[in-house]
Amino acid sequence: MLFVATAPVGAEEPAGSSEAASELAQTLKSYETYQADFIQIVADEYGNAVQETRGKLKAKRPGLFYWETSAPLAQFIVSDGETVEVYDPDLEQVTIHNLDERVQTTPALLLSGEVDNLEKTYKVSQRMVGDSRQEYMLEPRSPDSLFVSLRLSFVNGELREMRMLDSLAQVSILSFDTIQLNESIDSSAFTLDYPEGVDVIRDGA
Repeated sequence: MLFVATAPVGAEEPAGSSEAASELAQTLKSYETYQADFIQIVADEYGNAVQETRGKLKAKRPGLFYWETSAPLAQFIVSDGETVEVYDPDLEQVTIHNLDERVQTTPALLLSGEVDNLEKTYKVSQRMVGDSRQEYMLEPRSPDSLFVSLRLSFVNGELREMRMLDSLAQVSILSFDTIQLNESIDSSAFTLDYPEGVDVIRDGA
């Protein structure tokens, strides 16, 4: 299985939840902007890859987020801190959600959303692997969370990977490359352009 919960050889023992949550929050808050290319691999409970997508991600505090995956699974997700728009070109459909508590548990939104209260939402542990790799494990306190656990891996303070385990024992692995930290991003980059005539569905409609 691709998700390994036990510490690898050479890893230090995990730090306590409150201390680890504070450290992670400080690291994430230092990311005023984050841009990267990514590969996302979804593996089943036996470790077999069942899906692979590539795309781009942009995040800007406070609240701005852009996610794009390439064909054949093209999708665009944009947040302005209050709503989330999801555009599926193949379906010719845009869905607009309020950025409620459930959507905020989406792991990648940690790069743009509120992180001061991580300890209230997650049990957090931290460990060092070697001299430069730092890993944080987040376990949601709510039984209604979208995932069972999330591991964030940093190398020299730079987020390189997210691994999310869901309730079906599937693992989603996001590996980041071509990372740009704290470089200027115009707010216009966080808007969606989609053709006229697409179906627009809003929460509660």
